[in-house]
Amino acid sequence: MTISANSRGLAAALAALVVAEVVFAVAYGVSLGWGWGKLVDTFVVTNGLMGLTFGLCGAVIAWHRPANPIGWLFLADGIGHATTPFASTLAYVVHDGLAQQVLVTVALGAWPWSIGLFLPLALLLFPDGRLLSPRWRWAVIGVVVTAPLFVLEMTGSGEPISSGLPTGYLTLPNYDSWQPLWTATELRNVVALLLALLCLAIRYRRADETGRRQLLWLLLASVIALLFVIPWAFVAGTPILVLLAIPLIPIAVAVAIVRYQLLDIRLVVSRALTWALLSLVAVGIYAALAALLDSLIASQVGRSAAVTVFVALIIAPVLPRLQALVDRALYGDRHDPARVASRVGEQLSAGLPGVVAAIRSALRLPYVGLAVDGRVTADGTPSASVVHLPLSYGGEVVGTLEVGLRSGESGLSSADRDVLGLVAVPLAVAVHATRLSAELQASREKLVSAREEERRRLRRDLHDGLGPTLTGVAFSADAAANLVSSDSTRAIELLARLRADTRSAITEIRRLVDDLRPPALDELGLVGALRQRADQMSIRADGTALRVRVVASGLPTLPAAMEVAAYRIATEALTNVVRHARATSAVLALRCGDELEIVVTDDGPPSESWHPGVGLHAMRERAAELGGTFEAGPTPTGGQVHATFPLTAPPPHTINSSHRTAASSTQPPSTRPEAATSRPAPAAHTADPPADAPTPHANSEQRPADSSLESR
Repeated sequence: MTISANSRGLAAALAALVVAEVVFAVAYGVSLGWGWGKLVDTFVVTNGLMGLTFGLCGAVIAWHRPANPIGWLFLADGIGHATTPFASTLAYVVHDGLAQQVLVTVALGAWPWSIGLFLPLALLLFPDGRLLSPRWRWAVIGVVVTAPLFVLEMTGSGEPISSGLPTGYLTLPNYDSWQPLWTATELRNVVALLLALLCLAIRYRRADETGRRQLLWLLLASVIALLFVIPWAFVAGTPILVLLAIPLIPIAVAVAIVRYQLLDIRLVVSRALTWALLSLVAVGIYAALAALLDSLIASQVGRSAAVTVFVALIIAPVLPRLQALVDRALYGDRHDPARVASRVGEQLSAGLPGVVAAIRSALRLPYVGLAVDGRVTADGTPSASVVHLPLSYGGEVVGTLEVGLRSGESGLSSADRDVLGLVAVPLAVAVHATRLSAELQASREKLVSAREEERRRLRRDLHDGLGPTLTGVAFSADAAANLVSSDSTRAIELLARLRADTRSAITEIRRLVDDLRPPALDELGLVGALRQRADQMSIRADGTALRVRVVASGLPTLPAAMEVAAYRIATEALTNVVRHARATSAVLALRCGDELEIVVTDDGPPSESWHPGVGLHAMRERAAELGGTFEAGPTPTGGQVHATFPLTAPPPHTINSSHRTAASSTQPPSTRPEAATSRPAPAAHTADPPADAPTPHANSEQRPADSSLESR
């Protein structure tokens, strides 16, 4: 805090010194009756204005950015410029010849330091006060070492700074004989400024959006100043007022460092370059036509009028084309939406990062981002103001296009919105396609993971269950064979154990097969398998009866995966009725139109809303896997489970005792569903039929598909 306060105090003091010097020079000159011409000849106007602009702008920079050396260099530059008119006017106050010579020497030697040293150094350090790279320190050393040559050139000429004043102390004898050195000094000044401009151009190419905004301010001012100054560098009798272009530089630097977002600098550069180029074209055409018509039209008035008309006719169609070229350089192709759309279309194959980069490049925007499902693909640096544009596909918002506003803009222009509106259509399609691709990949990964999990489960069940059983069977068979002749009684016991183990192995195999695909589906078909299951659930564990009616209507041949899902959902729903609902009857209805519909209802007493348990979650997941829907909950007349599956192209024929092979099943891996636990009722387990229970005859399914069955 103390260092910042001290820096601000020093900056304010130096700025006050500059103002005091300029005010004294102007006030004393006016008091002596000097007119405009005298004030210009004594450099009060030019150096005073440059001193004020450099000094005050340097004070502003040093006040807000005390660590940036550019502010202090500008303060030194301002003091150098302001000291020249101050010392020259003060020389008129004193009447001692020695003192006058000292003041004249100071006046002649003060301002060259500003032009030859402080200004080039500030440009080389712009905008952050650091060199572009360590290699540029040699440029700084060269500027510092050769700066005294310019001071020597300005002070050694022996020409008085103003009439009535003596020459300075540093007048060189045979000054004209050193002309090659002075020419080299002028070249040195031009090279120093060109190096500074080259450094700025390199910075611009490497800078982010903020740095480019800052550099555009200085580049604009520097180009304008150089267009005024450089043509006169090697011409004698340079007009003094040409120097009034130099104050543009400190003003641009101060705005760039402190308030670079003051306005849209691109718009300023666009208009300035357009009119500058147009002016050059107009001047060139005017000069050429004047020379051409000089010999054709004798009258001066007629010749001028004719030239003016020709220039106007030529410039009129040139202006819009010239403006379009400049706008394209600064704003990209926003006035050519088709070109932008073409550039974006070319990048669609490269993915969303390429599309975002193409939009930003085509419109010269500081930042463009694409937010999809919480992930942002961005190019550029976010600006202070970002506009969010939703991307819609099929009435659904699939993403958001984030557009950073250019410096000085309060919102997107109509031209930008038109282009972005055109680009948004293919971009929304690309986002939708990307999302579908990601979902497809996730689905593939899920299928692969499910397949591997099923293989792992089968391996575990075979290794831990069936494997030891079969190993025991083999050992028992070997032992019985060894005891047949010596101990027949023991051999019979081993054979009995062998029979029991074999039955256990058969039961385990049936369980594994049933987990993969219920055998009843292949033996009886979907409706027959459900009726068989309804028969098994007609008596609860506590002995109470439950009437289950299965109603099927117009069922086509269903895909194997859908058949398994329908069977599992229906049996799980009936199991929940048996376990949790205090119902006396239930109805399982299967209907098929454009979709397969499964409805399980019971007449249990009304209850509160169901809380999803493992069973309900399993049923919901089975429906979702095949693109179906699932709803479950209480109704005024009892509980209800409703599931639907879409049928894309149902075959015309219906089920009639379809005997399918287990190999046709390609359904995802599944486990035995568990019942929901949210409906209070006495728990009971419904056992599977014994392994040696008789299988219902296939002909039992030979009945109309819309028949009903009551099980008690």
